[in-house]
Amino acid sequence: MSTTVKTLAVASAVAAAIAGHATIANAETKEKCFGVSLAGKNDCAAGPGTTCAGTSTVDYQGNAWTLVDAGTCTEIELPAMADGTARQGSLEELDRDLPS
Repeated sequence: MSTTVKTLAVASAVAAAIAGHATIANAETKEKCFGVSLAGKNDCAAGPGTTCAGTSTVDYQGNAWTLVDAGTCTEIELPAMADGTARQGSLEELDRDLPS
């Protein structure tokens, strides 16, 4: 094997390792946040009658989550509910704004 091919192989392996590390680091900076996505814009877990990503049927559906930057879930500004009660994202599934 020529020196050029060996160098290319090593450079490729290093690049792959760096890319893998960046992907892992990015995943660690995100967290599931329930009750913040608009209808059809959730990442997954949209409760009974739905399957996964994009299947929530109600804005701010409490049992549907979206990935957000870690530490920001409960700080996301959301409109108040119809009765004036404040909405807030949660790291756990919520029992509010569920489809009828």
